[in-house]
Amino acid sequence: MASLDLITIGRSSVDLYGAQIGGRLEDMGSFDKYIGGSPTNIACGTSRLGLRSAVITGVGNEHMGRFIIEQLQREGVETSGVKIDPDRLTALVLLGIRDEEQFPLIFYRENCADMGLCEDDIDPDFIRTARAVVATGTHLSNPQVEAATIKALNIARDAGMQTALDIDYRPNLWGVAGHGDGESRFVKSAAVTKKMQSTLHLFELIVGTEEEFHIAGGSTDTIEALRAVRGVSAATLVCKRGAAGAVAFTGDIPDSLDEGEAGPGFPIEVFNVLGAGDGFMSGLLKGWLDGETWPVALKYANACGAFAVSRHGCTPAYPSWEELQFFFKRGITRPDLRNDVELEQVHWATNRAGDWSSVKTFAFDHRMQLEEMAGFSQDKGGAFKELCLQAALDVQGGQPGYGILCDNRIGRSALHAASGTGLWIGRPTELPGSRPIKLEPELGEDLGQLREWARENVVKLLVFCHPDDDAATRTQQEEVVKRLWHASRRNGLEFLLEIIPSKVGAVDDMTTATLIQQFYDLGVYPDWWKLEPFKTAAAWQNAVDAIERNDPYTRGIVVLGLDAPEAELAASFAMAAQQPLVKGFAVGRTIFGDAARAWMAGDISDAEAIDMMRRRYQRLCEIWDQARAAAQAAS
Repeated sequence: MASLDLITIGRSSVDLYGAQIGGRLEDMGSFDKYIGGSPTNIACGTSRLGLRSAVITGVGNEHMGRFIIEQLQREGVETSGVKIDPDRLTALVLLGIRDEEQFPLIFYRENCADMGLCEDDIDPDFIRTARAVVATGTHLSNPQVEAATIKALNIARDAGMQTALDIDYRPNLWGVAGHGDGESRFVKSAAVTKKMQSTLHLFELIVGTEEEFHIAGGSTDTIEALRAVRGVSAATLVCKRGAAGAVAFTGDIPDSLDEGEAGPGFPIEVFNVLGAGDGFMSGLLKGWLDGETWPVALKYANACGAFAVSRHGCTPAYPSWEELQFFFKRGITRPDLRNDVELEQVHWATNRAGDWSSVKTFAFDHRMQLEEMAGFSQDKGGAFKELCLQAALDVQGGQPGYGILCDNRIGRSALHAASGTGLWIGRPTELPGSRPIKLEPELGEDLGQLREWARENVVKLLVFCHPDDDAATRTQQEEVVKRLWHASRRNGLEFLLEIIPSKVGAVDDMTTATLIQQFYDLGVYPDWWKLEPFKTAAAWQNAVDAIERNDPYTRGIVVLGLDAPEAELAASFAMAAQQPLVKGFAVGRTIFGDAARAWMAGDISDAEAIDMMRRRYQRLCEIWDQARAAAQAAS
């Protein structure tokens, strides 16, 4: 059985998407960074739909190349076919959204890395691990990359695999339009038509817009062009017709496009057509490789294309399989899908990157507790948090499932150093001990400073709240939570909500569950919940039920420590671990308290402080793992 469903081959790039909508590309003040290039987009789009995808492309041995590889891996795409070129730079594309019809873009592809692919880069054994090879037209435009593409296709055909072509005609990448004509989709060229027609017999599926079939068929009459393609290829031809949907032709081409097989369309508002074809292709390939009928495959394709034209960016816009099924079941409630709150929640929650099924967290985001220690200074506090980070990394040892909580006020150097280590990183936003909740001034009045946060930082907010809070306190705190949650989403940051009612009033088995429901009723969907340990199984079950009832896609819960001794933590871990939704713990002072006091007083060295914290953190990780294993065995 093939280990992969498909391998795409061709161009890759870093897309720098203008963040200002409606302006000229000349006037863009900021850009969002995504991966791009049709084969790369398709590999990601099909992976999101549950196919096992890989891409053969080239990237430079630099930051942008590493970004593409790492993002592909986050999307679940196999990257062993990505060539790291030591001599060429990764391709870049600058794009803007002017209006519904104008999407200016500039390709920076002069001798770029993916154009360095050659026949020697095509591994026959790798090709044969897949069920299908998908090529795109751009890599037929240059003899070297054309030879690599043709080699991959011939290997696939000899192995009885399926082959598909996305015509993907970009006139300026074929040298028949200028650098400033990146958004041009059609320029007539007999040379391009001849080159394409020499390869069309290699495919079982050929997909393009009407304009793309015009270039492939050598005629601006679509029916005539399709018949010309049919003359050199027996492939199923899928013609995209924009708002009119798409049609498939498996045999002779009829006199009207309307006579082809079609799937249902989706009347939505067009926001951004860039990348829509790759989204369409992803849905089509899902149906094709799953053996669905063409109307069903076209339904998938049309829906994925609808998502793409409704959102900013290419790959980030594509739906997950769960999202697609939700959309089919519920239907369209508003045509501007990017503003459909319910749909966007499913999109966000089912496309988050990273496996955090276990999160054993060393929490040293404390500020007030350190500032009150004898011998504390800002410099010493920052240095101590670097020791905390080192202890966490020693325990992690490059393994998944470990995390830290670290602040930016005292722990800035440790916080920044943690990026890229593989740790889960939570970052607090509240002023310590504040009730009603107040936020750290560094966030800015409009929370605009979140734009400067590293994307891997998780926004953490602690709220001391209780169901018996008076109306004014509850309203004030809820408004802060809502503002911060929305700002987190706007900046692509995950959000952790920590609630502690026991410091406010008496609690019972329903207290936390009631609070959880109140926040969901506000329209706040935390990616993570951080909850204090409960004393009864009923309290845990009530809290879990409240979360799962409202958000089946939540990341989960981490249980906090509240400076408890080890024996007490072990007992709370044993109860929490019985709930699969609890992914781990976040414990701080139990790990660092003694070491911090001794180190601040000058009684122990850096190495001794690290060792003390490492041993305690390691011990808590072992206790958690044992508790989880015992719970799983019991169930």
